[in-house]
Amino acid sequence: MADAAPRLKSLVEQLLGAPLPVRIRAWDGSESGPPGAPALVVRNRRALRRLLWKPGELGLVRAWVSGDLGIDGDLYTALDLLAGLIWERGEDARSFGQAARDPQVRAAVRGLARMAGPFPPPPPPPEEVRRVRGHLHTRRSDRRAISHHYDVGNDFYEIVLGPSMVYSCAYWAGPGSTLEDAQRDKLELVCRKLDLKPGQRLLDVGCGWGSMAVHAAREYGVSVVGITLSQEQAVFARKRVAEEGLTDRVEIRVQDYRDVTDGPYDAISSIGMAEHVGAERYLGYARDLYALLKPGGRLLNHQIARRPQKDESAYSVDVFIDAYVFPDGELAPIGSTVTQLERAGFEVRDVESLREHYALTLRRWVANLEAEWVRAQRLTSPGRARVWRLYMAASALSFEHNRIGVNQVLAVRSPESGASGMPLRARTWGG
Repeated sequence: MADAAPRLKSLVEQLLGAPLPVRIRAWDGSESGPPGAPALVVRNRRALRRLLWKPGELGLVRAWVSGDLGIDGDLYTALDLLAGLIWERGEDARSFGQAARDPQVRAAVRGLARMAGPFPPPPPPPEEVRRVRGHLHTRRSDRRAISHHYDVGNDFYEIVLGPSMVYSCAYWAGPGSTLEDAQRDKLELVCRKLDLKPGQRLLDVGCGWGSMAVHAAREYGVSVVGITLSQEQAVFARKRVAEEGLTDRVEIRVQDYRDVTDGPYDAISSIGMAEHVGAERYLGYARDLYALLKPGGRLLNHQIARRPQKDESAYSVDVFIDAYVFPDGELAPIGSTVTQLERAGFEVRDVESLREHYALTLRRWVANLEAEWVRAQRLTSPGRARVWRLYMAASALSFEHNRIGVNQVLAVRSPESGASGMPLRARTWGG
């Protein structure tokens, strides 16, 4: 008799002390749970061993990335339901360990262990970061982290990002806009905020696949230095620059921002890069960029932000993101970012939230990935494709529910005279 799903549902609800909002479909074909709800597909007993060995988010993610666990039904709905049950409750190994003092919880764990079969659990999926001891955010560790995220194949990123090859929040005129139009409008917005003029020098920190550099040089006549730590990005960007006939105006370097010494620049763009810097080094990052700008020069810093915590010392990086997506990445509240920029000497002139815009962007990226799912898996690995699908869908929900945001901060290296060069009503941005 196929009865694994009802047994699992009963034991999991006993363990969590709450009803499961999703259905369970087990390896024996049985199902149990609310009719019409998305199904959590437990494909084999290995999934249980992973969950018991690493309770909470890491165990769930390992089971998902390995393919031992899946979802049948709308992914966004399923993640929303599971977020309220698992992630928002803060379940991890420590909290489960504390709960294990409860006889009911211990009984549920024993029941799940019997269903899981023999231990130990399988090894982590190969897509999981292998940690190397040492300090965070050294030049070497940052290169390694950037390579993990970006050097997974330009063809794969072309599937996800589309022709624009812009890997940051787009700027939407409305939900009916195309992704390419919205990304072009974002690049235009950045250029207008920086007030770029022909003959100026622009430094694009974290230049990605060269989209900002090409747009600024082609549309605004500036000379651009774009820097990245990703070899694959640099190869793609240089090819793109050559095809556009812009090699006389755009230079793409594989270089750490700390090693740029050929200032001054008239303007600096840092779009979706500062999340990699880290809290301990952020003031140094801001000071380095300040030193590279000429007096009156502008910085446009486009960065994801998290909500502030009552106890900031308790902040920790999301387990899934750190292990599979952005190793060593850190998010800061927007207030902390503005403070650090001001401590470095900048005058902050404008802060614009694009939170809803990022949710729209991520949903388009997920749709792109799903539309070419078989090819995407072939270009990287099935596990890597599953990582990106989960990370982008979960991130879209986080932006929609105001768990995280994204902001463009425009700052100026105002000269001693105080003449910032900003218009009295800056929000028109010349558009």
